[in-house]
Amino acid sequence: MHRSRTYAIIIDTPEAEVSAAADFWSGVFGTRARPEPAEPQFQVLSRAIPGLVTAVQSVDAAARYHLDIETDDVAAEVARLVALGATEVATWLDCHVLRAPGGHLLCVIPVAGDPEVFRAEARTWPDQASGVDGVDPGAGKQPANGSG
Repeated sequence: MHRSRTYAIIIDTPEAEVSAAADFWSGVFGTRARPEPAEPQFQVLSRAIPGLVTAVQSVDAAARYHLDIETDDVAAEVARLVALGATEVATWLDCHVLRAPGGHLLCVIPVAGDPEVFRAEARTWPDQASGVDGVDPGAGKQPANGSG
């Protein structure tokens, strides 16, 4: 079994338009764009969408959006998504780029966020891709007040 969760929404933007795009999305979300020193192609929009990293990424391609899915087993998650109909497009470092049915891109990456958030929010998937019936991380939990 492995676990995964949606980690980020990335606003892919042609390199020449990154500054204008970062300013625009900062205004949309009411947050400041800040460069990511370790990954200079990103302008992070802190707390733009609660629970998700949101960033403008400089790309050598057309403007688009993509999701990043973080997982504790990249190979198993890629296999699960391929079984659901995605196709593999590329690999860059630890990132596996897939194309979903309908044409949208997504990236599968090793756990990149807070490990506690991952443990609390990630879904658990069986060893073999068998559809969308992952285990809800909140299933079986009793409310804090003991009722339910």
